[in-house]
Amino acid sequence: MLSNGGGFAEDVRHHTSPDKGNGMSKQRVDTDLLDEIQRRVLWLAVRMVDFANRERELKDDVKVGGHQASSASLTSIMTALYFDHLDGADRVSVKPHASPVFHAIQYLLGNLDESYLKRLREFGGLQSYPSRTKDPDAPDFSTGSVGLGAAAPLFAAATRRYVDSHFGERPHSRFIALIGDAELDEGNVWEAVADPATTELGNVMWVVDFNRQSLDRVIPGIRIMQWRAQFEAAGWHVIEVKYGKKLQAKFAQPFGKELEAWIDAMANEQYQSLFGFSGQELRTRFLEGAPVEVEKSVAELSNEELYELVTDLGGHNLDSLRDAFAVCDSVTDRPSVVFAYTIKGWGLPMAGNPRNHSALLSGDQIDNFRNELGLTADTEWSDFDPQSPAGVLAAQRRHDLHRAPTSKGVELNIPAPEVATGTKPLSTQEAFGRVLVDLSRIEEINKYLVTTAPDVATSTNLAGFINRNGIYSPDERRAWNEDPMLKWAEGPTGQHIELGISEMNLFLLLGQLGLSWDLSDQPLIPIGTVYDPFVCRGLDAFIYGTYSAARFIIAGTPSGVTLAPEGGAHQSTITASIGMELPGVTFIEPTYGTALSWMLSDAISRVAAGPSELKTAAPYDDGAFYFRLTTRPLDQAPFEAARKRIGDAVLKRQVLSGGYRLFDAFEQFPELRGADDAERVPMVHLVASGAVMPEVLAAAQELCSEGVAAHVIDVTSADRWYGAWQRTLRQAVRTASAPSLPGPLWSVLGDRAPIVTIQDASSHAMAWMGSAIGVPCVSLGVDSFGQSGTVKDLYNINDLSSGAIVNAALASLALDNR
Repeated sequence: MLSNGGGFAEDVRHHTSPDKGNGMSKQRVDTDLLDEIQRRVLWLAVRMVDFANRERELKDDVKVGGHQASSASLTSIMTALYFDHLDGADRVSVKPHASPVFHAIQYLLGNLDESYLKRLREFGGLQSYPSRTKDPDAPDFSTGSVGLGAAAPLFAAATRRYVDSHFGERPHSRFIALIGDAELDEGNVWEAVADPATTELGNVMWVVDFNRQSLDRVIPGIRIMQWRAQFEAAGWHVIEVKYGKKLQAKFAQPFGKELEAWIDAMANEQYQSLFGFSGQELRTRFLEGAPVEVEKSVAELSNEELYELVTDLGGHNLDSLRDAFAVCDSVTDRPSVVFAYTIKGWGLPMAGNPRNHSALLSGDQIDNFRNELGLTADTEWSDFDPQSPAGVLAAQRRHDLHRAPTSKGVELNIPAPEVATGTKPLSTQEAFGRVLVDLSRIEEINKYLVTTAPDVATSTNLAGFINRNGIYSPDERRAWNEDPMLKWAEGPTGQHIELGISEMNLFLLLGQLGLSWDLSDQPLIPIGTVYDPFVCRGLDAFIYGTYSAARFIIAGTPSGVTLAPEGGAHQSTITASIGMELPGVTFIEPTYGTALSWMLSDAISRVAAGPSELKTAAPYDDGAFYFRLTTRPLDQAPFEAARKRIGDAVLKRQVLSGGYRLFDAFEQFPELRGADDAERVPMVHLVASGAVMPEVLAAAQELCSEGVAAHVIDVTSADRWYGAWQRTLRQAVRTASAPSLPGPLWSVLGDRAPIVTIQDASSHAMAWMGSAIGVPCVSLGVDSFGQSGTVKDLYNINDLSSGAIVNAALASLALDNR
């Protein structure tokens, strides 16, 4: 096994290094002691994966897996950070495949019970990849989808900068991302690096585990120059930790320059192949084709010393790493990135093997490793003796890294502004903008509001909010163009964060704003807007945020083929399905302004309250809220009529629970109500959401005039209705009992009648409603790509016209009579 100095430290000797947080210096932990610790960390990380694959009883034939080689390459970096460099307020994102290293460190620090070490990738145990919501030792950031864990600390730092500007400075934190070099192939990384919202963040440090291997292969050639140029062009500070102290010292000796030039010029694949050799074969391979000066530079070294020299990369040299981290701390005007040259599989027999990504040590290799560390089968899972230097340091570091509890939320009384006065046509997008402006007039609410958009703020009706609150910038910026309609005033008091055109950045920022209660000890109410079709473009980051339990509101607008002239590229069809199917997201598609006001105000109160603070909230209401809106102005009279008929208290409760009866056929056409069952006329429910409502109401009028009682149901949240139905079914399945009726649906659709669902979205999004009530269902929607035209054109071709809805109602009645 490799060593950084070797030996056992009888006492804890220190050096000093600058501390970025307070400008003072702090003592540096002795290198020999850190080496002892990192070897134990490596052992535990490797053994956890080994136990999960070789010794745990497998209950099925699915491979357990794990990443011993990827864990090994990051062990030195994480040891240097957690056992020396980090402070309690710092936040770290750990690359997915190094999760065993994280858990090993948390165990040695006393933050994880020993029993979990045998429960990697087990139900209720340690997750495969770091998870904020599922791991018992609570990583700062969830990781798994590569590239997102890299960018998250960057946006968390941007969030902290915003919090410091508006609520006073928090204790200094460094936001650190530990990422694999292959993650730099992900486009979202560069979108995040280049966005103006992430510039000048001097408390950000990325450490790239530069092992030059991906899942399938050793990378042919190294892209370090390209990546370095890209970071520097974006204003980042770049540092390379390429060689360890032994190689650096050798370069300073006679013929050292020739040795350095030889190694620098060596092909990546050739250099990686050396790690699998030893003895004379290593020397022969290393010197193959080398100048005579290189041969002379290593002539006095034994074969073992040559191996230690060749493998002495900076990413495994604890002193070189800490020096680099200290340099990054001293650069306070921009983010830093450290390229730490490492060996995938460092310290293991598989080091540098091109196929070591998922490779596992054999039982014999595990036994040899255990013996080298002086451990036995009885002590292999033990932590350090509390009286030993390592045990003393671990206890001290646990104290140093301890954090006080954070403020989870704030209880606010959120009124629902009256935005739809009279019966003037109004779109839900316009109503959304009005509600935000009205709420921003209430200071106790406004101070928590923060909006963001990817260069679509004005076209998604955030202009009114921006005029009142301004654009956020860490410094005052002069506005060179006066616009009487939009006050684009930038400064540290602004409450809108403008992004470039990147939906990935939008959802990454919303996710970190939505975790500000934890990562920055400050609850916020984040609200973002995006063109609805481009929700799909940011979907990976959307999922990442909700998987991390971030709390925010996103408005996708405008939506559907109702945005008729824009054509298929700008017409969303599957987003309603996405909103309903995403865990941790409540999907909402209101039709009328007052309903939107009620639902948006309710969502804001839930986001502000923090995780599970609203005890009456259903599980699906404890997360993010996705409003799908439209720019089509709708007559508000039908809603006002329902309001008068039902009353605000009952109507609001139904709107918030997912739907209400907008049009009652029997009230509008009393003659359709028979005296008894023998006189009962055919009845159908037209169940719809959003912009299609005028066509649905017209169809209801036509059906009623032809003797069919057609009730119109406005579904404000199909998601909440679906959740209510599923809860009754799951309860029945789990208790082996008959399912109860889903209350919110049954209270509105209690009259058993065929259903027609209508939505400017994929038809399957509400096709389940017939099953929920137990009646025939015909579902209308958009199941093909759109095109340019008028609303009438697009509705006709997608069977959303009033005539098509009438025919669908008759078809549902025919199915009911079979």
